[in-house]
Amino acid sequence: MASSILISSKFSPFHFPSPKSSLFLPSPTSLHFLSSNPPCFPSFPSKSLPKAKSLLISSSLAPTPPTPLRRPLYIPNHIPDPNYVRIFDTTLRDGEQSPGATLTSKEKLDIARQLAKLGVDIIEAGFPAASKDDFEAVTAIAKEVGNAEDENGYVPVICGLSRCNENDIKAAWEAVKYAKRPRIHTFIATSGIHLEYKLRKSKEEVLDIARSMVRFARSLGCNDVEFSPEDAGRSDREFLYEILGEVIKAGATTLNIPDTVGITMPSEFGQLIADIKANTPGIENVIISTHCQNDLGLSTANTLAGACAGARQVEVTINGIGERAGNASLEEVVMAIKCRGEHVLGGLYTEINTQHIVMSSKMVEDYTGLHIQPHKAIVGANAFAHESGIHQDGMLKHKGTYEIISPEDIGLERSNEAGIVLGKLSGRHALKDRLKELGYELDDEQLGNIFWRFKAVAEQKKRVTDADLIALVSDEVFQPEVVWKLHDLQVTCGTLGLSTATVKLIGADGEEHVACSVGTGPVDSAYKAIDLITKEPVTLLEYSMNAVTEGIDAIATTRVLIRAEKSRISTNILTGEIVQRTFSGTGAGMDIVVSSVKAYIGALNKMLGLKEQYQTKASIERTPVSA
Repeated sequence: MASSILISSKFSPFHFPSPKSSLFLPSPTSLHFLSSNPPCFPSFPSKSLPKAKSLLISSSLAPTPPTPLRRPLYIPNHIPDPNYVRIFDTTLRDGEQSPGATLTSKEKLDIARQLAKLGVDIIEAGFPAASKDDFEAVTAIAKEVGNAEDENGYVPVICGLSRCNENDIKAAWEAVKYAKRPRIHTFIATSGIHLEYKLRKSKEEVLDIARSMVRFARSLGCNDVEFSPEDAGRSDREFLYEILGEVIKAGATTLNIPDTVGITMPSEFGQLIADIKANTPGIENVIISTHCQNDLGLSTANTLAGACAGARQVEVTINGIGERAGNASLEEVVMAIKCRGEHVLGGLYTEINTQHIVMSSKMVEDYTGLHIQPHKAIVGANAFAHESGIHQDGMLKHKGTYEIISPEDIGLERSNEAGIVLGKLSGRHALKDRLKELGYELDDEQLGNIFWRFKAVAEQKKRVTDADLIALVSDEVFQPEVVWKLHDLQVTCGTLGLSTATVKLIGADGEEHVACSVGTGPVDSAYKAIDLITKEPVTLLEYSMNAVTEGIDAIATTRVLIRAEKSRISTNILTGEIVQRTFSGTGAGMDIVVSSVKAYIGALNKMLGLKEQYQTKASIERTPVSA
């Protein structure tokens, strides 16, 4: 039986004005909600706008199932469906700015491929002007991932970041132009504190730079240009409206509004988006985007408030990684929209394939070496764990009593529901099926390598758990390109004498190298023996180990963070901070010393792989070219 619901501004959980009217309804036919739980609407009265009017909307008391939706046709400055929210992933750019999160070109390409499987609309692949390595990684992503169109015509936009200067913008365009859908993202600070202390420029100078650089980006042949007023959250509103209006005239297609220091509250950020929508000339001709930092733990809430207020692009990262406290988390924002978009957020939706969330999260965690906290929403180890007796009782009776998200929705299946117990008699097909249930789609070569590792573990354990499989995948698949490979290891330790280790490594040329060393323990002596072979003195910054399951026969996972003693000192091109590059490595095994050695070799391989790239480039640059 249908009922009528009176929607008025006083019912809103957010208080920010509408751009054109007192109430904005993206699509009345998509609204299905109960009167006690009104949707999030961005349109509320403001001083500069007419009085709010009430609107009568018919709604069914029982929610109807959502209609299957398709990704709208991509138009840079327009989205045909006003309820669709574009997902802009900046894991490879802002995410890589996390301390210790160095990624090689291979790892960036792997992550970009996975982001395409996830179905993100835009991949910000890097900052091409920052370094040659970044430029080449963005170019490789543009050429491969930016042209890999699926059967539905989906191909991600490949975006490169640049400051508002010609050299940066040229570098960004040269890197992304190979993609089917290239985008240049340029930015300049607009807040008073940035103008005075960082840029040392007047508002008029910044306005002129922004306008001319957006125009320059369009002149290169790029018809998709995003502009960001850095530190918009602390910028003067009138100046913000003016500079945004000018870059729209110059040809910007997306306006990204960053809360650069994560200082705003959700109501403030929603108000900011609504004010921009109400007061910026030409705003109806562009897409409004959000970029929220997590300094106060509000990045997801602010992002959703921005979407409620009319933003139709949200900038996020896998696992929420990024500068300082990180960014809005892709998995949190996407699942919030998936769970509540139809009934609370006015029909908002995305086209993310959420069953690839687990795989994407694990890949980024292992490649960056940034561990996820156990209680992290959506992808944390405890996200679907229930220990309280009351909770367990409810879960046994009906899972909806304590879970609002099904783990299957994000590509995770509980081991006690799979119906198959893996052990030493299990075959390749059973292993492949279980890995697929866990969100891992591996090629034949990767599956073959994992299978023999699995068999070795199964010989020593009665039952191989999901946690064991995940550790094996991380150790076998998410590893840097091999420069050195562990062949054999023998250690002697105890209270009767010095610990000794003999290590045999195989180099990239296939040659075997053996070294022996003593140390304060088995791990120390093994690391010293490896140093004798590789002749690459490093400083061990962090060392941690965890058992992935209970029991004395558990697989151990180790993470190390190293820095070369003669490390490259560079400047963060965005912040001006002096940084020394660090490299992480992970290893897994039933022997804790073997696990530790694998992690150390993994970190060395990452470091040496990057060093080799620099040496190769330097050699090419020195090679004379005959006319």
